[in-house]
Amino acid sequence: MLTRQSWHLGAWLRTAGLAPIASGRFGAMSGETPTELGGALRLAVLRLSRRLRQVGTSDGVTLSQMSAMTVIDRHGELTLGELASLERIAPPSMTRIAARLEDSGWLERRSDPGDRRVARVALSPAGRELVEANRRRGDAFISERLSALSGEEIEALERALPILERIASHKAPPPQFP
Repeated sequence: MLTRQSWHLGAWLRTAGLAPIASGRFGAMSGETPTELGGALRLAVLRLSRRLRQVGTSDGVTLSQMSAMTVIDRHGELTLGELASLERIAPPSMTRIAARLEDSGWLERRSDPGDRRVARVALSPAGRELVEANRRRGDAFISERLSALSGEEIEALERALPILERIASHKAPPPQFP
């Protein structure tokens, strides 16, 4: 059954350039099952993420590197272990990411004042500017798309945002499939 909220989502998806999902071509906008809705939502988020990456940085920064820098920007100076935990990746992988960012001049490594054996990382001024520039480009992209929406569509997105944030931050382990 197509609900008012799913119609608004469909209209937003069409406006955002995600018409195949909005058209119901994948059968998910009919609202028949949570699995179908989940599939449509996953695809929409992936496509929107891809579009944001396309307008994001072109300075040779990988998605993993930009994600790590954004976390540091949000949380401030962190240990590599804290950063790896927040990014949900293995510490050795984060060590490699941090090394590349440091070599590029976007990250500064510092000794922990309480334990000199612990490395802490912080954004360099150039890294902070790169994160801000990426954020400005992404915000401009989204603002442009939002400006084409009706008031009702904007309200639907405002209502959906806390739900999407809750879905994104859910800490339960992923489901196991046979």
